Amino acid sequence: MIFNNLDTLPQSFGNAKKNPCSHQRRRSNMMLNPLNLTHLNRIDESDADMITLNLEDAIAPSRKKEALENIALFLSYLEHSSSFIIVRVNPLHQGGREEIAFLNHFSFDAVRIAKIKNQTEIAQALTLLSCDKELHISLETKEAFKDLSHLRIDPRFTTANLGILDLLTSLELPQSILTLNNPTIEYILSKFLIDAKSAGLHPISFMFQEYNNTETFTSWCKKEKMMGFNTKACMGPKQVKIANEIFGLNDDALQRATYIKQRFEKESNKNNHGFMDKKYGFIDEPIYRDALLILKENI
Repeated sequence: MIFNNLDTLPQSFGNAKKNPCSHQRRRSNMMLNPLNLTHLNRIDESDADMITLNLEDAIAPSRKKEALENIALFLSYLEHSSSFIIVRVNPLHQGGREEIAFLNHFSFDAVRIAKIKNQTEIAQALTLLSCDKELHISLETKEAFKDLSHLRIDPRFTTANLGILDLLTSLELPQSILTLNNPTIEYILSKFLIDAKSAGLHPISFMFQEYNNTETFTSWCKKEKMMGFNTKACMGPKQVKIANEIFGLNDDALQRATYIKQRFEKESNKNNHGFMDKKYGFIDEPIYRDALLILKENI
């Protein structure tokens, strides 16, 4: 916990500066409402690989300032966290500019901007954002969905989150089609994944909002992992646990990747980049690069 007693919170901001997130794991991205002080107080204990503090559509306009100040207060006393911490701000023209300016000197890892449409808005966000923070976006508009593969204009822009309900509305499609094995949804997921990867962006799949329906959430995670995703947006600890398990690697997979890395590098020193291995068959550079990717994502 950040504070021992939520009834006697400090009246001024602290000076704590948490270190940047040190790991590359991105299995789960848990959304938190900063009006819930109990949840905010536990971000230093969470099992989520990523935590998004939400200032956008879940916060009523009359309470956005309160939510913003809550985030700033808790971040200013946060000394450590194993989670990658993101603040989701409002669209730039609806308060996002001011929120970024206010938050810039506090310690967290990334800003996520809602309702992005084009490169111009990406460029504007980058000029506002402190250089030590990443830029993430919520992909919720038909314009961004169409042009995602061309939106990355700076290496600080690293991640795209699929806001599928808003995207369906933008595309004038009913939200009722959001079901497993619906071909339109499969196309949206596939296009989002490939366009993000083509641009060098990390794609995060959508949030499943039926929190207690763990069976369907599990099915979505398994489907998305099969497609190539490795991160799922989550509503709370119950979903985080499932996402961490499904998108994580078991010991056998890690051992295989470690073995292939070591074996290839040993043979490479002999100028041999393709060889038969008794344990895993033919190993060459593409197999080696896949092993490196697996190990990188689990550091």
